[in-house]
Amino acid sequence: MRPAQRPALVLVAHGTRSVEGERTLAALAAAVRRARPGVRVEQAYLEISSPPLPAVLAAAGGPVVVVPLLLAGGYHVHIDLPAVVAAHRPDAVVAGQLGPHDLLTGALAGRLEGAGLRDGDAVVLGAAGSSDPSGLDDVRAAARLLSARLSRPVTAAFVSCGAPALDEALERARATSAGRVAVASYLLAPGFFHGRLLASGAGLVSDPLGDHPGVVSLVWHRYDAAVRAQPAAGSSRSSRTISSALTSRSGTPYVPTNSSM
Repeated sequence: MRPAQRPALVLVAHGTRSVEGERTLAALAAAVRRARPGVRVEQAYLEISSPPLPAVLAAAGGPVVVVPLLLAGGYHVHIDLPAVVAAHRPDAVVAGQLGPHDLLTGALAGRLEGAGLRDGDAVVLGAAGSSDPSGLDDVRAAARLLSARLSRPVTAAFVSCGAPALDEALERARATSAGRVAVASYLLAPGFFHGRLLASGAGLVSDPLGDHPGVVSLVWHRYDAAVRAQPAAGSSRSSRTISSALTSRSGTPYVPTNSSM
């Protein structure tokens, strides 16, 4: 398939009231475009920020692949996003969420290194949280990957919903470590949740993942997997079905919790 025939890529994030967060996500979208200039890339949001996903889907001609800029499963991945796509572009293919993945592990390690991580530092992976158990499991899996990468224990902790809470995890880490406690920000962009990490009193807090090259590569990895999963012409498989097949998740609806910022 020649680049000109490739489906358009629609990047969809939750949305944020942080101007800096919107700038970071715009920089990520720009980096994704630069990586494959032959593919049309559009940016959209589920809520709060503009442009809204329904408008972007309506304006996108030809085949479309939607890649969620979300680091873990949850309400937005399994319920909200597939419903919006089904209502406005039922022919679109919805890719799986970004994490967990080794490319994110590398990005997290790079952000920690840039923040000044030391050999003796304890590490906590700080995430927004979710009322969806599968979303919490995704974050814990990301913590295990980072632990293997750094050759030290890494505890997943949550700002809004999930156990252990960030404050509890930091207290435990301080009690068992002679070094500082470093928080690896499992977030894509600045905003409310990163502000909570910065205010936690940790010895250091890494920057959000943003437009790290590993994140850019992972976006295209998810896009390519979704393209390969597209049904043949005339198939009745829906975007919701394909998304479910890619993410292999199940469960009942959950209260929305932003897991990206």
